[in-house]
Amino acid sequence: MSAPLSAREPLPVVLAGARGHGRSHLLNIHRLERLGLVRLAGVCELRPLDAAELDGLGEPAQSDDFEALLATTGAKLAVLSTPIQTHTDMTLAAARHGADILLEKPPAPSYAEFRRMADGVAAAGRACQIGFQSLGSHAVPAVRELIADGAIGEVRGVGAAGAWVRDEAYFRRAPWAGRRRLDGLDVVDGALTNPLAHAVATALALAGTTRAEDVTGIETELFHAHAIESDDTSAVRVSTTAGFPVTVAATLCAETNGEPYVVVHGTRGRVTFWYREDRILLQRAGHGPEEIVYGRTDLLENLLAHVTDGTGLLVPPDATGAFMRVVEAVRTAPDPLPMDAAHWRTEAGGNADRRVVTGVEALVDASAERLRLYSELGAPWTAPAPAEVR
Repeated sequence: MSAPLSAREPLPVVLAGARGHGRSHLLNIHRLERLGLVRLAGVCELRPLDAAELDGLGEPAQSDDFEALLATTGAKLAVLSTPIQTHTDMTLAAARHGADILLEKPPAPSYAEFRRMADGVAAAGRACQIGFQSLGSHAVPAVRELIADGAIGEVRGVGAAGAWVRDEAYFRRAPWAGRRRLDGLDVVDGALTNPLAHAVATALALAGTTRAEDVTGIETELFHAHAIESDDTSAVRVSTTAGFPVTVAATLCAETNGEPYVVVHGTRGRVTFWYREDRILLQRAGHGPEEIVYGRTDLLENLLAHVTDGTGLLVPPDATGAFMRVVEAVRTAPDPLPMDAAHWRTEAGGNADRRVVTGVEALVDASAERLRLYSELGAPWTAPAPAEVR
């Protein structure tokens, strides 16, 4: 019988990218340190963390040379929260050095890079968990079970909606922010592929469409109100082998931040899942509405359990193949179209101005409700027809 995690020596972990979103990983590692499960052995950053940033985490090795850090620390785990275009090479470097990996989403900027990463990790005999935290929610298998049991009848489609506020400083936070390409490399930092990527991945998961081969076609509509290269207001419709569509509408130009959600439409009811809150609302014929809040498994803890006890990974690379088909469709689609200034306005913010697209929240909700793209809903800033990628 294997010893419980808490009875083992803490596994040394290296964190690459400890600022910005990486700060959440640093705090999670600190939490797991207090549980005796891991030890922060190294931090890879261009500028070393100071004592305040490392409060309570000791004095880990610090370097901007990731491979050297892996070699000197003997890290068994690597957590990567670095620019999208670095994901494949850094993941493969960690695997070469014998580390298992938690890789922040999106896993790669193209399907070819994704396959190179996933195949390389498998060949090295290492494990890789993709950081879609929403897929650690216990609500995901619960909703899938409701669907399988016929609680809402036959599924007609799955829609997702995400309406967030991001100001101009958000698109200046890093050289790759708001870019489709940088220095000849794909980045594909758009609303669907990065900030609201969880909406895409979660909708696909509830639809049972997680593998690349589960996707039969993809339509995209990509626009931007901000002066950026990538999309800040976009929609996608995925045709699936299950026979029903999955649509996602997203914007970073909302009036106010809304809670993103996924809704599964059935012939006898629906399930709405607010994935950041692990909360579902079940509405079905012959029953009153039921609201349930579920727990969540932390993905780094799940990776730890996998490498020590053989527990199944919640989000292995191949479980994000369908999501990567969406990334590839966005990457190869025509460049996002700029919205005419008549359709947005500038609002002053605390740090920077932001652009608000008139009526976009209602359109995002309508897309999730009707499984339609923006152009089909009559959005005045859309092109006549979406680009289709097969």
